[in-house]
Amino acid sequence: MDFTFSEEQRLFQDSVRAFAERHLAAGALERAHTDDYPWDIAKLMADQGLLGITIPEASGGQGGTLMDAVIAIQTIASVCPRSADVIQAGNFGPIRVLAEYGTDDQKERLLKPMLAGEKVIAVAMTEPEAGSAATDLKTAATPDGDGYRINGTKVFTTHGRYADVLLAYVRYGPGLDGIGSVLIERGLDGFTSGTPTGFLSGEEWTQLYFDDVYIGPENVLLKEGGFRKQIAGFNVERIGNASRALALGRYAFETARQHVMTREQFGRPLCDFQGIQWKFADMKILLDAAQLLLYRAATSADRGFPSAEETSIAKIACNQNGFQVAHEAMQAMGGAGYSQDSLVEYCFRRTRGWLIAGGSPEMMKNRIAEDIFERRFSQRPPRPPK
Repeated sequence: MDFTFSEEQRLFQDSVRAFAERHLAAGALERAHTDDYPWDIAKLMADQGLLGITIPEASGGQGGTLMDAVIAIQTIASVCPRSADVIQAGNFGPIRVLAEYGTDDQKERLLKPMLAGEKVIAVAMTEPEAGSAATDLKTAATPDGDGYRINGTKVFTTHGRYADVLLAYVRYGPGLDGIGSVLIERGLDGFTSGTPTGFLSGEEWTQLYFDDVYIGPENVLLKEGGFRKQIAGFNVERIGNASRALALGRYAFETARQHVMTREQFGRPLCDFQGIQWKFADMKILLDAAQLLLYRAATSADRGFPSAEETSIAKIACNQNGFQVAHEAMQAMGGAGYSQDSLVEYCFRRTRGWLIAGGSPEMMKNRIAEDIFERRFSQRPPRPPK
């Protein structure tokens, strides 16, 4: 499979890099140390056509491919790692599910301002008792007239502290087929947030509470049986997660490479020592191997949703390799890499979080094993005999 960029892709990458150098390079360090959503950057990216890259033009997007979105997020991250979060929110995950399954009214009211950089959407899936076992979720959607009353709570929601809209996984009835989703807009009666809590990455999350929140029919996204469609869209979010993890590992690599070429000890540049040379050779192998697996998953998807198996493989490789490279880059830089004067420690913290977010390596391996052995392996205990 040929992963050489086409002329169009190279031109797109060049234009994104020029935009990033012009608007994002200055202030990259400061942005990394604030948890506020960068609305000013979101508006600039919208004007540049960097939001909704894979969303059809008929729905207000750019009509590009998933590979185009990967190029964009990795190129932005190579200049300003924090600003890649805006590309993630505006191209991967819940925004794609809304664009794919939303009504014309939902796209006009909600998707359109998201693509303009004026609103952001977050996926509210994880609950106190439903993490990797996502289908254990208890947040209930109970019929009330033409709409539903939502009762439950969500945790660890990325962008949940400032998202305007939540794509919330809810339970209409029992079992897998009883799961679907609704769109919960901030400010509705009964929708409250807990005290912000910090992650190691510096981001903050708040527990989200739904106490008899009324959702009219206009904000129902997927009814019973919608879970599989939602998870197919979640594979897109995993591609974004993988892309950023690898890009931040590469950012740390490049920063450390420049450091060891100029930093001298014992009267010699650090890169003159074989131990450093081998360390960087190992890092380069990890980065390039994961990059090819990421490209495979992205190009195979084209404009649709990516394969679960290829996404799982790419996510593991990018998450693990990105984190390992950030770790080794920090070690090569010593105190300079550990200090917040550099973005290497930021890359280390963020890549560690992505080993958990969006599906852990352990869960991804379970999914890969099912394709290897052509059967499903339930993680639940066997049912007692009748």
